[in-house]
Amino acid sequence: MAAIEERTFKRQDGRDKVTGSGRYTGDLQLTGMASCKFRYAEVASATIRRIDTSKAEALPGVFAVVTHADVPDKGYGEYLDDHRLFVKDRVSFEGDIIAAVAAVSDEIAEQACALIEVELEPLPVVNDLEAALEPGSPLVHPNWESFTEAYEMVRSGNDACHSSVTHGDAEAGLAAADHVVRERYVADMSHAAPIEPRAVAAEWHGEQVTIWSSTQVPFAARGGVCETLELAQNQVRVIVTHLGGGFGGKCGFHFEAHVAAVAKKAGRPVKLVFSRREEFLLPDHRREGMVIELESGVKNDGTITAKRGRLLIDNGAYTADAGFFPELACMHAIGPYAIENVDMHAHLVYTNHQPSGSVRAPTAPQANWASEMHMDALARAIGMDPVEFRLKNVVRSGGKTATGQVLEPHGAPECIENAAEMIGWGADLPEDEAMGIAIGWWPSFGSSSGAYIKFNGDGSATIITGAQECGSGAVMALPRLAADQLGMQPEDFSIVYQDTESGPYDMGASGSQTTFNNGRAVVAAAKEIRDRLLDMAAEKLEAAKGDLELVDGKVQVKGSPDKHVTIAELAGEASGGAQLLAAGSTEPPSAPELEGSACIGRMGMDSWVAPGFFCHAVHVKVDRETGVTRVLKVAAAHDSGTIVNPIGAEGQVEGGVVMGIGQALLEGNRISDDGRMLGAGLLDYKLQTMSDIPPIAIRFVGPPAENAGPMGAKTIAEPPSVPTLAAIGNAIHGATGAAVHELPMTPNRVWRSMQ
Repeated sequence: MAAIEERTFKRQDGRDKVTGSGRYTGDLQLTGMASCKFRYAEVASATIRRIDTSKAEALPGVFAVVTHADVPDKGYGEYLDDHRLFVKDRVSFEGDIIAAVAAVSDEIAEQACALIEVELEPLPVVNDLEAALEPGSPLVHPNWESFTEAYEMVRSGNDACHSSVTHGDAEAGLAAADHVVRERYVADMSHAAPIEPRAVAAEWHGEQVTIWSSTQVPFAARGGVCETLELAQNQVRVIVTHLGGGFGGKCGFHFEAHVAAVAKKAGRPVKLVFSRREEFLLPDHRREGMVIELESGVKNDGTITAKRGRLLIDNGAYTADAGFFPELACMHAIGPYAIENVDMHAHLVYTNHQPSGSVRAPTAPQANWASEMHMDALARAIGMDPVEFRLKNVVRSGGKTATGQVLEPHGAPECIENAAEMIGWGADLPEDEAMGIAIGWWPSFGSSSGAYIKFNGDGSATIITGAQECGSGAVMALPRLAADQLGMQPEDFSIVYQDTESGPYDMGASGSQTTFNNGRAVVAAAKEIRDRLLDMAAEKLEAAKGDLELVDGKVQVKGSPDKHVTIAELAGEASGGAQLLAAGSTEPPSAPELEGSACIGRMGMDSWVAPGFFCHAVHVKVDRETGVTRVLKVAAAHDSGTIVNPIGAEGQVEGGVVMGIGQALLEGNRISDDGRMLGAGLLDYKLQTMSDIPPIAIRFVGPPAENAGPMGAKTIAEPPSVPTLAAIGNAIHGATGAAVHELPMTPNRVWRSMQ
């Protein structure tokens, strides 16, 4: 595993965050600013007969009330235009927005919302994923055929998207097996649950609006505002101050247009800050509930002869960015294994629930949880050690995936071996303790990105990027890359970011892509600056350009460090003429070619750029009287290619492991019979705390990736949240002899599985 020289440096955003002096969107105060609140449907499924806002508008202190009549009459959505800013004639989940109010205070805005009269006629509630696909089931969207598709999607009725990964002959493979294992798993919905609730503020200047938003994806937010309010992109500026976490829940376009519309009508700046309950109920990005059915065949020597399955994914009422989830879920349900015969199908199912969307590694923790517990069941069927079983079947470098992609050199086997070694696999343990292991993979997302570097006259420099920082430190790794190219220190660079008017386009803090994509852009800009510095120094030192090197803030002749010129001197000279400026934007790596396949509903997730591989092993203790599970230790081995920022990468793994423990044992919401979310708040929705976190051992293994990010870097932010759930589930089985097929694996579910 390669890495830039490991050393610490101060993050530009560090002091503001640790001292509490940083301003978040909710802290903003503008002259004349009004408070914004929403009036929600509060029922899951109904026809709207009447909306009357007159009493709300007459309330003293109210500046504006906005409904569907005040905005363009159009749908929107990344994959299907099945969503509207304000519902018009039909309610599809309890968080549908009827109206937005701007008032002098939060209290008066809430009073006004309560005064809005909404006459509703109840409709049947679509709650059950399996029943929703049955003929004759009530339709969440009776007009589903009218939705415009961004991609060619296989859909019908409540089936918003059907994708498959098919290879070989699964039926024949199962017939050839010595053992066939069939299992069913059910995962509850869960949430990103960032500590900062989302907030949006908007202010108009003529026909241009500036929006401050706690979003992970400012350019996507700008695009959504432009689409729904019919504005040009140069009329909309989106700024992110500091972001108090997101974990995918703040990806996508959410409430920016609502707040902009009410600010326009109110004629003054407006700010919306969610309550914790709203943070749970409203956003169209929560982790999707799933039903997973798997069937696999295995020979006595450990060879997997076939794997097939059916996955039902709870889309909720609208599709948001979930169109690619079925294909992605299929890939994770198959896993990084060499299996000759595969037939995996997934359906994205409309329900009258809160919509699903990208939460850290969408579909992967649930699909991996089911698949890796299923792998342990196969190993038990033939009496093989789970580590040995995975080493036998994991796809090797140069091997092919189920879609025919030939894998470049990778470190998946090394991940298995290192995780097993770190956890002490095979050690004698008390009866109520056991170890579990799980492996997985995750793609690197190639996307367009850009960056500028400009030098000041004193030799310091500024990186201007469209990238977004959600707390992971990914943007803070960019100075390391620039410094490495230019023989400088990371502290020599400041960063300007999170403003759509200053930086070039970037897809945002999502998909583990910032270092992967924006890092390449920064390196390209730095190389252009480097070339100019070498030209200037060659003339000044009367030396050949090829004989020069950049070291410790100066350009020197190789082998003659005394013969040099400082970068500050060169930058000072350039400031009087052609300035040291450079732009970087590189083509993202192309997706590997595939063999022809019978896959349907292809959304681009069947071919993975520079996939990362990982293995987590855990040691747990289970109280057999209560079902309470305690994680005692976690070992995490990751092949993420070159590690650009070691301390940041370790932080990502630690955070992902902790998130995985929470999803495994605590986090989940149930839905009432009438389609409403139960336990929407931190009193009932339990998160991990410091006292719950076990020791976490981490190793990075594997070679630099060939078709990847800067210096051979690849995905790191999302993978750590994936395999911990399954490793814990397998360890629970080892300690109790019972498999828990419901997620989260709460004490009552563990206890019930033992009875």
